[in-house]
Amino acid sequence: MSFRRLKLTIAYDGRPWSGWQSQANSVTVQDQVETALRDLTGAQVNVQGSGRTDAGVHAVAQVAHADVPDALKMGRDAWVRALNVRLPQSIRIMDCEETAGDFHARFDAVGKIYCYRLWRGEVMSPFEQGRAWHLYGALDLDLLHHGAGILTGTHNFARLSANRGGMSEDERREDADGLTRTVRRIDIIPEGGVLRIEFEGDGFLYKMVRLMTGSLVHVARGRGSLQWLSDLVVDPSGLKSNQCAPADGLYLMKVFYA
Repeated sequence: MSFRRLKLTIAYDGRPWSGWQSQANSVTVQDQVETALRDLTGAQVNVQGSGRTDAGVHAVAQVAHADVPDALKMGRDAWVRALNVRLPQSIRIMDCEETAGDFHARFDAVGKIYCYRLWRGEVMSPFEQGRAWHLYGALDLDLLHHGAGILTGTHNFARLSANRGGMSEDERREDADGLTRTVRRIDIIPEGGVLRIEFEGDGFLYKMVRLMTGSLVHVARGRGSLQWLSDLVVDPSGLKSNQCAPADGLYLMKVFYA
């Protein structure tokens, strides 16, 4: 049987799901998309995403690829409609296109944009529950901007990322190249009752955006210094930050390809 490779752009509300990646005893976004493709094609189809998102994390434009039987001669609109009919409403195929057979959603990605949303009102809006971090109280925006400048650039993010397991933390830190990422920009964007922090980089480590966000907020609340924040990226040998922002406010916005 011959196959064609599809590139899927997928949006999802992360609240009902245990993240993107298939895992034992959990229901994930990847599981749902693979089930929809199996029902549609009659074949077991593996879906490879551009990266994992944790339980509760949302996506506006996750990218994935899948190989489908070549016998199915369907166009873009037909794939989008047929898959969305088979998916829960919290997961939507936003776009579908045929791509080169060697395209890889993860390994061909050259950059990503994540957005973190902070709800600043005294009372949490019920419409923002599970979609933003409720952060009421004093927050020094000047310190937030200074902190963003510190984290921008190429750094070893060992202390602002988490260990997925499979090796000790000492072993993980021996791979300096594997822990080095370039953050191209961090923008602080007030939007009414919401404060958005947008991160663009060549890639992000496990929980890196949530740890950067939590650490920036820690400083902007006056609970940590800019020197503490700087040390996190200047000296990769120290203790990791324990300031991890909740999953609720994190969104994968865009994946870039060459």
